[in-house]
Formats: sequence, C-alpha cells, structure tokens
Amino acid sequence: MADLAAFVVPGEPPPFSDQTLVDVRAGRAVVLEEPDGVAAGPDGAAVVREGELELVVRREARGHGTGTRLVERALALGGGAAPRLAWAHGDSPAARAIATRYGWAPTRTLLQLRAPVPTVGADPSLPTGYSLAAFRPGTDEADWLALNAAAFASHPEQGSMTMDDLLARQAEPWFAPADLLLLRDASGVLAGSCWLKVEDGIGEFYAVAVRPDLQGQGLGGVLMRAGSARLVGRGLDAQALYVEGDNEPALALYRRSGFTQHAIDVQYAAPV
Repeated sequence: MADLAAFVVPGEPPPFSDQTLVDVRAGRAVVLEEPDGVAAGPDGAAVVREGELELVVRREARGHGTGTRLVERALALGGGAAPRLAWAHGDSPAARAIATRYGWAPTRTLLQLRAPVPTVGADPSLPTGYSLAAFRPGTDEADWLALNAAAFASHPEQGSMTMDDLLARQAEPWFAPADLLLLRDASGVLAGSCWLKVEDGIGEFYAVAVRPDLQGQGLGGVLMRAGSARLVGRGLDAQALYVEGDNEPALALYRRSGFTQHAIDVQYAAPV
C-alpha cells in the first residue's frame, strides 16, 4: 500500500483527515489505489471508512480519469462498504465535477480559518478560581475524553473520539503535551481544553472544547487567548482552525479573534 502522506502537496489542502489516517493504520478502512500494484507508486488513492470516501490524484496525473476510476471502484465495493458520503478537501472544480456526474449533492461545509500569529501573547484572563495546565499523558486521558464527548456531542467526528484514537494521536510526531492545555474550575473539574497541532509552519487549533454547562460564559475566548500565547515566538507562518460552516456562535468567536476564511471542505451525499 502506498504511503498516503506522499500525496500531500504543499499549498494544497491535506487529502485525508487525521481520523482517516488513524483508521488506515489500524486496518479499519478500505484503501484503493489507481492503477493498483504499480511499483513506482500509484497515480491516485481512495480511502473508504464508515461510509465516507476521500480520494486524491497526483498533480501530474490529473485530467486523465484517475479520480473517476477510483470513485467507480469505491461504489462497487460489496458488503455494504460502498460510500454514501464523500469529502472534497478544498472543493476543487474537479471534485465538484465528479460529484455532479454521480448526482451527489453538497450536505455539509467545513471552513478553514487563518490568522497571523501574534507577536506578543495576550493574557488569557482566567476567571477567579480557574487554573490552566498542560495535559499529562497517562493521567488526563479519561477526563479529556469525557469533556470532548460532551462538548462535541453533535459533531460526527470529534465527539466520537475513542481512547484508541487519542492514544494514536499522542503517538504522532506533532503531538506535544504542552500544546494540549487543560482548563479546570475552582473544584478541579475539567472545564475546557485547547489542543494545538503545530506542523509545517502552521499552528492549528486542533480542538477547542468547553464543558456544555459552562458554554456562553467566555471560556472559549480564554482558551483561544491561551492557545495563541503558546504559538508566539515559534517561527510559525499562521494560526489556523477548522469550524463547521453553520456554527455561527463559533464563527463569531473566531472572527472576534481575528480569523478569516482560508479554505473550504465540502461533504457530498449520494442521492437517496
């Protein structure tokens, strides 16, 4: 099987999500290559996991039907494995053309926002009694997973993260415990977290979570300021984050923090 990381092109959106790569390594996804079994490396690859399709075609091989052949092979998977949803990271004209050809309609948008990294870290202004500390591997996993599941209960990917998923991310070269900030209330209970992913010159707000009973009290802003302060002085090109296109409260928070739209991912659904 080809190294999927080899398909990443600087300046283009990553073709596969982090969860997809975790599932591929764990053997929980179907990987298709086109053409199959080429020693020099395939022209394209597709991954099908939990009813979703993601695919990529090498830049030099585009325009020759590789993407269409991968879609055809994915739709031909038996045993109920054929995808009903597909992600177009960057929503390129080629991706839209394939979706139109098969009658797939846009059903969800995921926006990537970016902002300059501040030159000086702002005071996060912790509320009285609250404390902020780095994640402790081997100690904080269960508490963080409970917070994450509650905060993202309606999110189809983030809210379903398991212990295995978390441990897999902790094994990634970009993971740093000091970049996963935990906010605790006066009683010591986890109130929120800000997880940063620093890679390839970008400081990404990987996940910002606030306990549901504390949402709307300004803690999201506290976590954003604390995260931005962690990125100061690290030679980064920008800070970034992903947000659902219809999540107006989150978009308002991020816009107040200086973020503007950089790219868009679109999920397409097959006709019923």
